Amino acid sequence: MSTTARVRLAQELHDGIAQDLVGLSYFIDSLVAKENTPHELRAELRSLRFSVTAVIERVRHEIFELRSGQLSEDFLHSNDKKYELSRVFNELIRNIEEHAQADTVTVTISDDGIGGAQSKDGRNGIQGANERIRGLGGKLSIDSTQTGTRIMITVPWAHS
Repeated sequence: MSTTARVRLAQELHDGIAQDLVGLSYFIDSLVAKENTPHELRAELRSLRFSVTAVIERVRHEIFELRSGQLSEDFLHSNDKKYELSRVFNELIRNIEEHAQADTVTVTISDDGIGGAQSKDGRNGIQGANERIRGLGGKLSIDSTQTGTRIMITVPWAHS
């Protein structure tokens, strides 16, 4: 397996299975902490939590093993930027969800292109994005000039 494939697999394991297992362990912890959880069930949940922790450690070990080689040049200069950025954004949003205790999340994206970002007849990209953000109770603003575009998205984020 190439270094590129190993690193991508390690990234997918971390961003997917490992994060899901950590989320599961937090959920188990919340069940153990509930006052109305019966004592016998609490003991079973603690046992389950230890098992999940062991699986997390095994997954982390595999991630480490997959990443132990040097990054190849073709990985460092990957042309699949949209995919890689989407994975990064997914991970950042997951971190906000798990750790930030945020009330609001704001994402700003800017470029140094020629500008011109606006809703256009027959084109639905910006309109669709704006509808999605409004559907989340948020706001999308666009500032587009001849020297680039800046898009800011703000959405309410109810933390638990």
